[in-house]
Amino acid sequence: MYIIAANLLVYIFLHFSNIKINSYPLIYYLSLVPGWISKGYVWQYVTYMFVHVDFLHILFNMYMLFMFGSMIERALGSKEFLLFYFTTGILAGVLGSLFYNLTGYSYVVVYGASGAIYALMFLSSVMVPNGRVMLFFLIPMRLGVLILGFMIIEVFRVIFVTDGVSSIVHVGGMLIAWVYCLVRFRISPFKVWKNLFTRR
Repeated sequence: MYIIAANLLVYIFLHFSNIKINSYPLIYYLSLVPGWISKGYVWQYVTYMFVHVDFLHILFNMYMLFMFGSMIERALGSKEFLLFYFTTGILAGVLGSLFYNLTGYSYVVVYGASGAIYALMFLSSVMVPNGRVMLFFLIPMRLGVLILGFMIIEVFRVIFVTDGVSSIVHVGGMLIAWVYCLVRFRISPFKVWKNLFTRR
């Protein structure tokens, strides 16, 4: 809830303020601009996670954060949850930054908590793969199947779609979560999902 509150406060502040630094709006300094990292703006790896520019963006992200984050926090405890959330969010930003620099989009502006949220979704599918969720509030699906579907969609978007949505950060969050599960929790997501499809 504190993270949700911080996101809302940053959103309100940026929405109503008109602060500029060196002719650039403040949002450029708080978002992740890959080309600026080499200039020492490394705090952007953290602050970009709290920046949202429209109401639907923050509404969706905070809803997903509440839904998946509260479940994971209850299971792991607040300290472990915070470690996971910020580790995956920061490293998703690092991967996204490397990708954009290598592909020539160094001055794209990346913002939002989606990298960490996709990591939370990934972890939830490993912890309770057979948990039931309602897709679009209508279609019952097992959580593991749903998140695998999200992974395939986001990889497809990275390769074929350019619409301003930073799918590479979403994929990065899930990849970091995968490694996190292997290293810290000693859980193989592949084995969990294999059982998901072979369970009788």
